[in-house]
Amino acid sequence: MSDTPVRLAHTSQLGEGELDGIRDLLREAFDGDFGADDFEHALGGVHALAYGPGGEPLAHGSVVQRRVLHAGRALRCGYVEAVAVRPGARRRGLGGAVMAELEEVIARAYVLGALSASDEGAALYAGRRWTVWAGRIGALSPDGPVRLAEEEGSTYVWTPRGGALPDPAEGLWFDWRDGDVL
Repeated sequence: MSDTPVRLAHTSQLGEGELDGIRDLLREAFDGDFGADDFEHALGGVHALAYGPGGEPLAHGSVVQRRVLHAGRALRCGYVEAVAVRPGARRRGLGGAVMAELEEVIARAYVLGALSASDEGAALYAGRRWTVWAGRIGALSPDGPVRLAEEEGSTYVWTPRGGALPDPAEGLWFDWRDGDVL
């Protein structure tokens, strides 16, 4: 585990320079494959940040509220976005430290945590008790419900303090947004 402190801050508490630094970290960590919609998805919630000795962000993740329809009920979901560690700072426990803080936010404020994992990030989440969702994944689009079969197998869920997961026989239907829905 990293001994680097992790700061929690709402998007509204971050200055323009900090947001620019986070955007740069994310572009670097994702090899340039992190666009404007991806950054927009990471805003409006709580950010967990670990900084280097020069004040530059080394690791980031955020949790934003999403509504998820499951078995006829709208659940308050803490959706994890933009988890990344600067390439030169990897394998020091920073990703786990960021996730620990985000999980604490989810435990206090949400019924369920969810995220869409890259192949590279999947081991981090699985090692932290996040579970691949075994049911259908979809979204409530402006034209009605649409299945997101390509997200099945890479969408992870987590419940606070080991609570029971929702029934996978019923799908998870996420609220709609621009860009990648999940």
